[in-house]
Amino acid sequence: MTLTVALRHAFPGLALDVAFEAPPGVTALFGPSGAGKTSVLGAVAGLLRPDRARITLNGDTLADTEAGIWLPPHRRELGYVFQDARLFPHLSVARNLTYGPRVQGRRTDPAELARVVDLLGLGPLLARRPAALSGGEKQRVAIGRALLVRPRLLLLDEPLAALDAARKSEILPYLERIRDASGVPMLYVSHAASEVARLATTLVVIEAGRVVRAGPTAEVLADPSIAPTGVREVGAVLAARIVAHHDDGLSEIDAGGTRLLLPRVPQTEGTALRIRIAAHDVILSPAEPQGLSALNVIPGTISAVHTGDGPGAIVALATPAGTLLARVTRRSVARLGLAPGLACHAILKSVAIAPEDVGAGP
Repeated sequence: MTLTVALRHAFPGLALDVAFEAPPGVTALFGPSGAGKTSVLGAVAGLLRPDRARITLNGDTLADTEAGIWLPPHRRELGYVFQDARLFPHLSVARNLTYGPRVQGRRTDPAELARVVDLLGLGPLLARRPAALSGGEKQRVAIGRALLVRPRLLLLDEPLAALDAARKSEILPYLERIRDASGVPMLYVSHAASEVARLATTLVVIEAGRVVRAGPTAEVLADPSIAPTGVREVGAVLAARIVAHHDDGLSEIDAGGTRLLLPRVPQTEGTALRIRIAAHDVILSPAEPQGLSALNVIPGTISAVHTGDGPGAIVALATPAGTLLARVTRRSVARLGLAPGLACHAILKSVAIAPEDVGAGP
């Protein structure tokens, strides 16, 4: 699947002008609220008709305003999941799931239904109505309904935004399963760094209606200059694999040959992981530290230092485990002489890694 998008549209207070390409996998449109992410999703779905647009999917033209081409939403073969589930309250979960095929004039394939039900853990819910579901359960049903229309592309507009932390943690593993097992590509809108770090294979950063950076997720998030949703959201992504689970409640992982310890994760030994390391949880030391309670000390070399207008700085450290980011003060940069090329050590407390920042690797 390859989606190409180029569009322009004038809103009051926002001039949207974006162009990007989404390869197979999960492409996240990432940035602050009001940047234009949902408008881009609406244009791809056919719900918003921009002033100018050219949108293609697998070489098929969905929209070309210059050529006068504009496929209506029902002919684009897309699935759409909104922030709120938008389930039919008078229908059971089973009937909500099969609503799309009925509208398309076809019968639901029982094997296809069973696969989606299993993928999203919906078996115990099939006889219930939406009023008897939790917020996370409703979103799982909405995702299943979108999958059963056999979409060429799944569009998700901040599907976790209305959920609390517990419900988000419930949904994220299911979205990872869809990414890895369904074969359906996704265009995913979010302003939460932890979500895109776990799910996205490609990241398109949008600020004030413009694309400011696009590329593989790990590369984009490792750029110290990228902080579209605030410096507290800055962090890098490591690819790792579980080596062992220890009796003291810690899991040992291997990231590029570097062994790290983090709070026990539920996956089995040998499972691939994606781990987001928040920049504000990383401490830097040019000298090798001794006698610390922190269990993770990772040697590396500073590759970039980004300073802004305030007192803070973001330092990028190239390590065998991958690029790490550290949020420090400009005073620390000056006092320690932190500069590109300097050998340095990243210090990371095991308990600083939150469970929601550890997900299954694609």
